[in-house]
Amino acid sequence: MKIVKEQFAEFDGKVVTSYTMINKNGMEVTTIDYGCIITKILVPDREGIVENVVLGFDTLSEYQKYSPYFGAIIGRHAGRIANAEFELDGVNYHLAKNNNGNHLHGGLEGFDKVIWDTEVVEEEEATSLVFHYLSKDGEEGYPGNLKMKVTYTLNNQNELQLSYEGVSDKKTVVNVTNHAYFNLSGNLKRDTLNHTLTLKSDQFLELDEELIPTGKILSVENTAFDFRAGRRLIDGTVSNDPQNVLAGKGYDHPFLLNDNNNKEIHLFDEESGRGLIIETNQPAVVLYAGTQLEDNFSIRGVKSKKYLGLCLETQGLPDSLNHPQFPSAILEKDEVYHSITTFKFTN
Repeated sequence: MKIVKEQFAEFDGKVVTSYTMINKNGMEVTTIDYGCIITKILVPDREGIVENVVLGFDTLSEYQKYSPYFGAIIGRHAGRIANAEFELDGVNYHLAKNNNGNHLHGGLEGFDKVIWDTEVVEEEEATSLVFHYLSKDGEEGYPGNLKMKVTYTLNNQNELQLSYEGVSDKKTVVNVTNHAYFNLSGNLKRDTLNHTLTLKSDQFLELDEELIPTGKILSVENTAFDFRAGRRLIDGTVSNDPQNVLAGKGYDHPFLLNDNNNKEIHLFDEESGRGLIIETNQPAVVLYAGTQLEDNFSIRGVKSKKYLGLCLETQGLPDSLNHPQFPSAILEKDEVYHSITTFKFTN
């Protein structure tokens, strides 16, 4: 195991640093301390050819100008919150409005747009990057001083583990995820429509026209949302299901997981032979099929377009604060928020 540290950019009078963790198989994971963004993940295909399998940029200015959260940590609360407000113990909290009058992915300056403090931990069989950030009381409208710690660990089994911990000095809400866009073809040679996804999930959330949960939980049975036996992403683009149509002909939906830490999410690209197994302790995964990716920029020489990457965001449910029947995102004072997700790459 080794790690390479380099200057990536300068922002706000500070240096933005990139860290590349490399294991004995040649797998590499590169992140920057701005937004804890994963800029590259290099893994071999079935022929042993090592290529990048996530969408990202080589400059900070591109992230700031074009990025739809490529590879970033999302918080304090992932997903949308209706009308950018919620009530906690009789107090109404008004959040930043950054999505049609709603709150999306932590607001105007969420966890994805700040520089985190970083420490490197090197061991024989694993290397970790430990990121720290203090989200102050009132930031983006959220209550409590929240101390966040995010740890990325790469081991020699081609596993990347993301661990999140948070402690607040006041009752608050926390729901954190990573917003990596995956494309297992390698170096964006193809879009993701022929990727096969398998999910251990019987149910998904119905969304309204603004992509906010209605509160209704739907069965995947006999729909293009049934990934239990494996399904190609293209099925969602040709489906006439109103839920596929309103998501831009595809998916932008939370799925309730039947199982945890048991190969509950599996993405596979037949042509390259690359696979990705995701395990988590979270109740849900949001499948976003890249339906809103725009074509007005390029990603390392490849023009961006719909379906070029897909996100599998392990998390609590979006807008849970306004739906008491959903698993709660409330964090009590001095309680520890702990979320963990492992990405294992196969070929």
